[in-house]
Amino acid sequence: MSSHYVPQTKIPTLVFATSNQASRHVALMIESLIRQNNSASRPTVLGLATGSTPVGLYRELIRLHKETGLDFSRVISFNLDEYFPMSPEDTHSYRLWMNETFFNHINMQPENIHIPDGTIAATDADDYCARYEQLIRRAGGIDLQILGIGRSGHIGFNEPGSTRHSRTRMVTLDPVTRRDAASDFFGVENVPHQALTMGVGTILEARKIVIMAFGEHKAPVVRKAVEEEMTDAVSASFLQKHADTTFILDQSAAGHLTPIRRPWVLGSVNWTPTLIRRAVIWLSRTVNKGLLKLSEEDFQEHELYELLREHGPAHKLGRRVFDEMMGTLCTSPAGTAPEPKTALVFSPHPDDDVISMGGTIIRLVEQGHKVHIAYMTSGNIAVFDHDAWRFVDFVAAFNSLLGLDKEKSIEIKERVESFLKSKKPGQSDSEDLLHIKKLIRETEARAGALAAGVPPGQLHFMDLRFYRTGTIAKAPIHPQDIVDIVEMLQKLKPAQIYVAGEMSDPHGTHRVCANAIFDAVRQVRQKSQQFEVWLYRGAWEEWEPHEIERAVPLSPSDLEQKKNAIFRHQSQKDRAMFPGGQDKREFWQRAEDRNRNTAKTYDQLGLPEFFALEGFVQWRE
Repeated sequence: MSSHYVPQTKIPTLVFATSNQASRHVALMIESLIRQNNSASRPTVLGLATGSTPVGLYRELIRLHKETGLDFSRVISFNLDEYFPMSPEDTHSYRLWMNETFFNHINMQPENIHIPDGTIAATDADDYCARYEQLIRRAGGIDLQILGIGRSGHIGFNEPGSTRHSRTRMVTLDPVTRRDAASDFFGVENVPHQALTMGVGTILEARKIVIMAFGEHKAPVVRKAVEEEMTDAVSASFLQKHADTTFILDQSAAGHLTPIRRPWVLGSVNWTPTLIRRAVIWLSRTVNKGLLKLSEEDFQEHELYELLREHGPAHKLGRRVFDEMMGTLCTSPAGTAPEPKTALVFSPHPDDDVISMGGTIIRLVEQGHKVHIAYMTSGNIAVFDHDAWRFVDFVAAFNSLLGLDKEKSIEIKERVESFLKSKKPGQSDSEDLLHIKKLIRETEARAGALAAGVPPGQLHFMDLRFYRTGTIAKAPIHPQDIVDIVEMLQKLKPAQIYVAGEMSDPHGTHRVCANAIFDAVRQVRQKSQQFEVWLYRGAWEEWEPHEIERAVPLSPSDLEQKKNAIFRHQSQKDRAMFPGGQDKREFWQRAEDRNRNTAKTYDQLGLPEFFALEGFVQWRE
């Protein structure tokens, strides 16, 4: 799918099939600007952002520098913001992040790099911020400003309430912003309360602005910024008044925009089977009628007259979608062939399997199929220090009780406890601690899988290399990671595989794992190995009803067994919340609610009533 502009938005909005394609596009814009200015012996002044969104952009610019000789020696940069107080050597410093992610890999001159200083005295903040603005003016102003967008709609650290004319200043961070950063700082209590940021007015003075957003979790706020009225509650909406701003999105981040979600309201559309299904289900839910009860008036009163005219009458459209949705119901997810089949479940973290599709795993095992589970990463960074401390203490006491290598146990215990006592907030774990936390997650995964009926001999702990940084930030996928996946597919020869298709994972692990699996699938299919690929959703949300292609019914006892499997992941109990912490229900509660809500949606559409449903979408090249 090529890029396309979304019609009738208040900010020009360009959508790409993937975030990688979007990042490449922005990198080419920057390359063109730099080469043009270099040829005229002029500097290029860039405004730069941090966070997960621009990582792909910076990697592509590094590639252009190394492979095509893109020269950054004349580039001057100004970063948007920095936490306060914040030492430049701190692992959470944006200066350190920019150096490690970008500046250390290109030939920018150190004196041309400007990042707000988180070490200044608070009493000097006003003067310092005025000087930062003066530096931007002396450089000739910003040619191209790169932005991301926060969940509250902020750009930079311009939190809700920031005015259109605000300048570079010290700000107090919104609680939502602090909660969103909590996982990076290993607890919201460690997130600074203040930051230095360019103001909205400062940003709007850039000659050109590109604001990027990727992933489903950004879709609601993107819609507010580009479709609703300008408001200081969403500082990104002020970009509507800028003469040259472009929103760059992947398909997921564009998902809530009206022309994509309900394109028929804008005029004539090509009524594909997919769009017909989406429209009829939307209508059924909007008017609160079952699919078979929809009337001509329902279509006419909700801007679907064209659909009615081309594919009606109403009862025919309702029956068509009803039959399609009935076809998604599947009580035998591996089919009814007499011979048992092998199913391979890829779980990015050690608990995604039972949280997201535990009921289907239970059903597959119950029906005699052989289920293998591949845990792709260790998940060790999601274990709290106090859990590791407790396990170290237990092992030392256990070994002492049984007389097993008592001295070695005490030595390790003292080493780990000494590190934990001196560990600073947000500091990366020691090797000892990482190994202990990895072991905690592995043993929980074994217990959870066994509760779902999968024996330890059918579990595979891949420990993919990209995850082994010991920090929230992850490296790109390693080529050997894909080789490992290919070898597993060739060895197990599954009839079907299950992949986490939830791309809103805050740290990108699901996204990276899925892309690695898809690359591996392409390779083995070229060698004529064929199997079904089904996508399940992660812990955060379910597929939209019009997207679901397979729905596996769960009985009350199935759901109870699934919850028991989730309970085995005890170290994750305190982390049972969406990134940002706004959903404090435990994983098992959200899994139950999600599965029961999917069944409720089917019931509202007039389909058979079930206790709970797990939804899947088939992946096709």
